[in-house]
Amino acid sequence: MLSNLGNILLFINVFLSVLIIYFASQNIKTSGNSISETIYQTTLLQTTLIFGCFFTLVAAFITSDFSLINVFENSHTSKPLLYKISGSWGNHEGSLMLWVIILTIFSFFFLINNKTHPKNYRLFTLIFQNIIILGFLSFILFNSNPFTLISPAPKEGLGLNPILQDPALAIHPPLLYIGFVGSSIYFSAAMASLITNYSEKFFAKSIKNWVLISWVFQTLGILVGSIWAYYELGWGGFWFWDPVENASLLPWFAMTALFHSLIVLEKRNVLYFWVIILCLLTFVLSVTGTFLVRSGILNSVHTFANDPNRGIYMLSFLCLMIFSSLFLLFKKYRKNNYNINFNSKETYVLINNWFMLFYLLTVLIGTLYPIFTDALTENKISVGPPFYNTVIIPVVVIFLFFMAIGPNVKWIKNKFDNLISLIIIFILALIINFIIVYFFKSFTILSNLIIISSLFLIISSLIDLKKSLEKSKFDLARIISHLSFGFLILFIGLNHNFSLEEDFNMKVGDTKSFNNYEIKFKKLEVKNFKNYKSLIGDLEIKDKKMSQIKTLNPEIRIYESPSTLTYEAAIKTNIIKDYYLTMSNIDRSDFYNIKFQKKPMMFWIWVSCMVLAIGGFLRVFQNAKSN
Repeated sequence: MLSNLGNILLFINVFLSVLIIYFASQNIKTSGNSISETIYQTTLLQTTLIFGCFFTLVAAFITSDFSLINVFENSHTSKPLLYKISGSWGNHEGSLMLWVIILTIFSFFFLINNKTHPKNYRLFTLIFQNIIILGFLSFILFNSNPFTLISPAPKEGLGLNPILQDPALAIHPPLLYIGFVGSSIYFSAAMASLITNYSEKFFAKSIKNWVLISWVFQTLGILVGSIWAYYELGWGGFWFWDPVENASLLPWFAMTALFHSLIVLEKRNVLYFWVIILCLLTFVLSVTGTFLVRSGILNSVHTFANDPNRGIYMLSFLCLMIFSSLFLLFKKYRKNNYNINFNSKETYVLINNWFMLFYLLTVLIGTLYPIFTDALTENKISVGPPFYNTVIIPVVVIFLFFMAIGPNVKWIKNKFDNLISLIIIFILALIINFIIVYFFKSFTILSNLIIISSLFLIISSLIDLKKSLEKSKFDLARIISHLSFGFLILFIGLNHNFSLEEDFNMKVGDTKSFNNYEIKFKKLEVKNFKNYKSLIGDLEIKDKKMSQIKTLNPEIRIYESPSTLTYEAAIKTNIIKDYYLTMSNIDRSDFYNIKFQKKPMMFWIWVSCMVLAIGGFLRVFQNAKSN
C-alpha cells in the first residue's frame, strides 16, 4: 500500500538524519582531515530514500489512488498525465516533499564536492543542514503528511485548480524551490564557518558556486512564473507586485548582493561578517516566503494551505533559525577595520549591496505593511504598483549608472582616467533616447531617465566586450549578465511607456474603433475538451496604420472537477509587440467585457531575463574551471 510505504520511508529518513548528525558529531572529535566512509554512505542512502518517498507520492497521483487525502483533493481521473505528475508538487504537502528532496541533494553534493576544505567545516555544515531537514520532515509527518489516508476511499477526486494545469506551472515550482531551498546550504555553511573559524577567501570559494546555482534557478523560476501569470491570469503584464511574487523576489535581492560580496571576500579578504549576514538573511527570507504562502495571512492567487497551525509551525521554525543564527553571529563577531578606499572596486560592490538592500526593504515593507495594519486596526489596505514604481524606479536610474561604471574600477585604489569616455557614452545614450521619443511620440521624465540609464549600461557593456575581445581575455559571464540586465530594464521601460490598453463591452457583431485600431466581434463557438468546455470568441483586430489584420480567440473555460470558470487570454506575439485580448461575460447577458492591450517588447523582456540566467550559469562553469 502506497500510504504505508510513504510513511515508512519518511520515518526512515528522520532516523537517517539523526544518524548523520550523530556520526558527524563523533567524527569531529577524531584527528585527521578525513570524513568517515559511514557518513558518505548514510548521506547517499538518505538521498536515495527521500527520492523513493517522493516517487511513491508521484505513483499515487499517476494511479489515481484516492485513498490518500492529498491525491483526492488535488487530482482527478480525467486529468492529463502531465498534470497528474505535476499535481504531486502543486499542493502544500507535495511541495514540502520537494523542499526536503532539494535540502538533501544540496547536503549530499556539498559534502562530496568540497573535499579540499577542512573536515570540521564540512561536518558542521552537514549537521546544520540535517537539522533543517529534520525540521521539515517533522513538519511533514505531524502536520502536512501527503500519505494520510481517507476512509472509505472515494472513487473520484476533486481535481487540481485549473489555472495550475499548465506546462509552465509544472516546472515553475521545482525551479523556484532549487533557488529558495538551495540557499539553505550556504546558511548551514555560514553557521559552520562561524563555529570553526573557517573564513576569508577559502570560505568564499567553498560557497560561491552554490550561491550562483541557487541565484540562477531563482531567476529562472521567477521568469517562468511571470510568463505563466502573463498568459494565464489575464492581467496582461510581466509583474504585478503580488505579495507572493514579492516573496520570491526578496531572497533574489539578497543572493545578488551576496555573490557580489563574495568576489570582494575572495579577492581582498574583507567583508567576511557581511557575507555571513547575507548568507543567513537569504535563507531566512526564503523560509519567510514559505511561511507567508502557507500561513494564509496573504491574499493572493498564488497562495495555498490556509491553515493557522501550519503557519505557527513555520513561524516557530523561522524564529528558531533567526535567533540561533544571531546568537552565533554576535558571539563570534569581531570588529574589523577594513581599509577600503572610497574610489575602488570594493566600494562599488558595497554600493551594489546598498541598492539591493534598499530594494529588498522596500518590497518587504510593501508586502508586510498591509498585514500589520489589518492585525492592528482591522483595516484592509493593499500596496500596489504605484507605491513600488514611485519608490524603486528613481533609484534604479542611479543604480544603472553605478552598475556601468563599477566593473572598470580597479581594486584597492582607482584613478578616474576614463571620465571622457563615460561622458561620450552618456551623450550617445541621450541621442538614442531622443530618437526613440521623436519616432514614438511618447514622453515622461521618469521613463526617459530609465531608458537613458539602461542605454548607458548597455553601451558601456558593449565597449567592455570589444576591449576584452581585443585583449583575448575577458569576463564573459559578467559582461553577458550586465548587458542582459541593461536590456531587461530598457525593454521594461519601453513596454511601460508605449503600452496601450482599452476596456469595453461588446456583443457578437459589434465593432469598436479607438486610436489606430478597430476590433470586430465576429462570432462565438462552443467546444468540448477532455476535462473542460470552452466558449471561444472570434475577434478581428485591424491596425489601421500598419494595414494589418489579426484574429484572436480568447476563451472562457468551464471545468467540472473542480467546478471552476477561467478566462484564457488570446495573445499574438512577434518580436516587436504582443496583441493581448481577454473576454468575460457580463451577468449572463449577450454582452462580453473585452480587454485589449498592446504590449511592446514582451518577447525581449523574456529573452533578456533568460540571458541573465545564462550569464550566471557561465560564471558557475568559469569558477569550476578555475578551481
